Amino acid sequence: MGQQEEVNKLYVIGITLVATLGGFLFGFDSGVINGTVKGLEVAFDAENIGSGFNVASMLLGCAVGAFFAGRLADIYGRKSMLILSSILFIVSAWGSGVSTSSLEFIFYRILGGLGVGAASVMAPAYISEIAPAKYRGALATVQQVAIIAGLFFSFLSNYKLADISGSALNPFWLGYETWRWMFWVELVPAAIFFLSLLFIPESPRYLVARQRKEKALKVLSNLYGVVVGPKKVEDIDASLAKDHHKPSFSDLYDKTLGRIRPIVWIGIGLASFQQFVGINVVFYYGAVLWQAVGFGESDALLINVISGALSIGAVLASLILVDRIGRKPILLIGSIGMSITLALVVFAFTSGSMVADPSTGAETLQLSDAMGMLALIAANTYVVFFNFSWGPVMWVMLGEMFPNQIRGVGLAIAGLAQWVSNFTITLTFPLLLSSMGLAFAYSLYTLGAIISVYFVMKYVYETKGMELEEMKA
Repeated sequence: MGQQEEVNKLYVIGITLVATLGGFLFGFDSGVINGTVKGLEVAFDAENIGSGFNVASMLLGCAVGAFFAGRLADIYGRKSMLILSSILFIVSAWGSGVSTSSLEFIFYRILGGLGVGAASVMAPAYISEIAPAKYRGALATVQQVAIIAGLFFSFLSNYKLADISGSALNPFWLGYETWRWMFWVELVPAAIFFLSLLFIPESPRYLVARQRKEKALKVLSNLYGVVVGPKKVEDIDASLAKDHHKPSFSDLYDKTLGRIRPIVWIGIGLASFQQFVGINVVFYYGAVLWQAVGFGESDALLINVISGALSIGAVLASLILVDRIGRKPILLIGSIGMSITLALVVFAFTSGSMVADPSTGAETLQLSDAMGMLALIAANTYVVFFNFSWGPVMWVMLGEMFPNQIRGVGLAIAGLAQWVSNFTITLTFPLLLSSMGLAFAYSLYTLGAIISVYFVMKYVYETKGMELEEMKA
């Protein structure tokens, strides 16, 4: 029996790693834009709102992809949605690099966004539905490890390509600008993701919901063994039999209480606060941010690489602890840590002064050496706190907290909230940077982190060790 359990663990881990390639591409696609912003501004003559929309355009696709993937997954399956997302990644990576206008670029970025949005909700849902409760938190956290790894490799790829060519604006191989190759690098992991997905099973909970119990039994027997597998099928079927109808958005409304189910609001809150702390300003505009406080392009891209490496370490710590100390304590630690470190960043930025560039006349924030170092250390510590807590744990909880009957539609609403919040923060940052300054922008993100402390203490409940069939609406 011990040998059989070991085989099951390896099988679960293997499936998880394939599913989380979607997370890797989610991170790569999100981070690759970081080193291309200047190239886009020059190529498409876009400043401030234009640049902001070129960066944020993908997030519109993410919102739509997350919203519809959750619902479509109830009809066509979790695996089918992951395969569709892999195809969208391939098309977007190629198209973003060949674009000759802002409109064309935005079109391909939105296609990529559809893939990112679908993968962002489907990968954690799929992992939660195949993983044993005992290891579910750790396995779902692998999704965030993959996201950060994707970000790290996009930063590293951008840095190396710009280092070789001299700048993202310079021509590289075959005469194409370096920023175009930054996008084309993504074609390799996207193709691997597509091919790997052909070899993993469909979610057993989806199969039971579609009355394909024989296939579900085969999958669950491979996952848990021939003794436990049939019992799992019975448990899943029993949980669905209590409310056996096709899932719909109306399931999110509690007719008895006459209001939307509290679990939905908690999901929306978790998804939104993950963005209101401003994390993606660092992910999408990191190079621009550090150049704005005096670092050169090469140094700014290298800081992104260091930040990515620290993030991977933080997520690995979360992976080890999430099934031991629980989801809620980790979220609380993260909220408090982010509140403090963001406040220090604001303090450092407030001490700076605006200095005009003699050659261009453009004003940039200049910090003293001490304040520049404080901003650098505090910002990277903030990233560590985020990637220890809200980064992975939000996705863990969204993938597991909804009951079987409403998991798809619950994820659709929460995923939509996550990406709309992401879009809002990303689109407004260039405007805040040019009109109100870095200190004001980061003071808003600090406020978001402080409010998230109250939200976690008041509304978030623990899901550690619970079977999916035990989740209540």
